[in-house]
Amino acid sequence: MSFRIRPEDKMLLVRAATHAQTDLTTFVLRNAVQAARSVIAEAERVALSERDSLRVLAALEDPPPPNEKLLAAARTLPTLP
Repeated sequence: MSFRIRPEDKMLLVRAATHAQTDLTTFVLRNAVQAARSVIAEAERVALSERDSLRVLAALEDPPPPNEKLLAAARTLPTLP
């Protein structure tokens, strides 16, 4: 990767990398990967209200009977030997 960066931003990153006792590439990569993981984790997290959490738990403990679409989908699955 290559970036076009303003000189003052590069100086800031170099200064921070120096304080972290690492080189600029390692500093930027480490922090970019950490930020990427954080963004992905936040985007892929499902937040339920207390009411919805209770509904999910109730459905897991006492699932409804399968409907025709689910049964039809199950019939298309290969059979196990």
